[in-house]
Amino acid sequence: MIGIIGAMESETAAIIRGMEQVEAQTVSGVRFVCGKWCGKDIVVATAGVGKVFAALCAEAMILTYHPDCIINTGVAGALDPALEIMDIVVAEQVVQHDMDTSPLGDPVGMISGINQVELPADEKLIKAFTKAAETAGAKAVCGVVASGDQFIAEQQKKNLIRGRFNAACCEMEGAAIGQVCYVNQVPFAVLRAISDGASEEAVMDFPAFVKKAAKQSINILTEAMKTL
Repeated sequence: MIGIIGAMESETAAIIRGMEQVEAQTVSGVRFVCGKWCGKDIVVATAGVGKVFAALCAEAMILTYHPDCIINTGVAGALDPALEIMDIVVAEQVVQHDMDTSPLGDPVGMISGINQVELPADEKLIKAFTKAAETAGAKAVCGVVASGDQFIAEQQKKNLIRGRFNAACCEMEGAAIGQVCYVNQVPFAVLRAISDGASEEAVMDFPAFVKKAAKQSINILTEAMKTL
């Protein structure tokens, strides 16, 4: 069983439309859809935007469906200056850029209780998505995905996150899903297509490209499902 989580309908609707033998139920306010997709047993959910919704969805998915792994698919803002709209980022690690207990002497981003800043994604899934992007002819990088409850649309904030974590992109859910998977010992991956540059132009680029970028992410996920 493969779990798939997106924040918005644009990141999951195409998957659900392509599923067979569909069954659905709502748990903790989240609609989970089970069935066959690309010949695999999957459960997919649209979590909602932000780290709390993402964590709630991931925990409910794990406790209810016991997936062998969880994949977070969707869009992100580019932090790496080499990335352009529609490029792909495959998370090697995830961080929470807005987690900050540094006044107590901790590194910025350290998750209390786990005492780690970076949480590692699953190596098998990383390789599958990297290969899938190559097969699809998409430019892809592997690196740090930074999550926070902020839509980054300011060059100064972008530079700060990039400088602190050497992150390739920023979004609002992946590291929360990663934390839930980490504590539950469930392998996870974060796959993101670039929808904007996380600078002042993002407020115009995101609405213009979010659906195309979400489709790009799903295309790579579809290709990767052949080997998962």
